[in-house]
Amino acid sequence: MTSEVDETPGTSEALGYEQARDELIEVVRRLEAGGTTLEESLALWERGEELAKVCRRWLEGARARLDAALAEEAVEDEDAG
Repeated sequence: MTSEVDETPGTSEALGYEQARDELIEVVRRLEAGGTTLEESLALWERGEELAKVCRRWLEGARARLDAALAEEAVEDEDAG
């Protein structure tokens, strides 16, 4: 049995946020459409979980960068004031 789900270990780590998000959207669409075997559905679910983690890491990293920039700006404002 072949599956269209990319199950190669480590490939998710190299994905950018938009790539992971777009693939996650496709996984959800396929799960909602149904018509897959139990094994395919489980593989899709697992891939979706992995992609969600990738997206979460990207968003957490972006939040950390924003927080650092805002903190730096606040320090500069205090020094100027």
